[in-house]
Amino acid sequence: MPHLIGPDFIGIQAEDLEAARKFYADVVGLKVAAKSPPGAVVFDTKPIPFAVRTPVVDLGDTDKLGEGIAIWFGCDDADALHDHLIEQGVPILFAPKDGPFGRYFAFRDPFGYAITAHTVAPS
Repeated sequence: MPHLIGPDFIGIQAEDLEAARKFYADVVGLKVAAKSPPGAVVFDTKPIPFAVRTPVVDLGDTDKLGEGIAIWFGCDDADALHDHLIEQGVPILFAPKDGPFGRYFAFRDPFGYAITAHTVAPS
């Protein structure tokens, strides 16, 4: 039977791609990929690519982008990233705590999306 394999790409929509690039690269620390298609900024994330693209819907019709969707990023140190984002003025949705995947916390990006970061154990 045909079936889904698993997540293969994560993309969010934002009106201001340059602001998205600056936030995710300069504030959060993601590396911008060498190539991005028109109307998108792709980041060099592993194992699943992440991108921000221009909207395909009217984002003005909603005030809760991504409600009910969980976007988690692995990081090297959730506590240190949390402290760094506070210094950058990024809104924190909840402070770091222990969970099923290690230490984690959530922040809100400039476009309204809730993003969770969790410490990934070294392999």
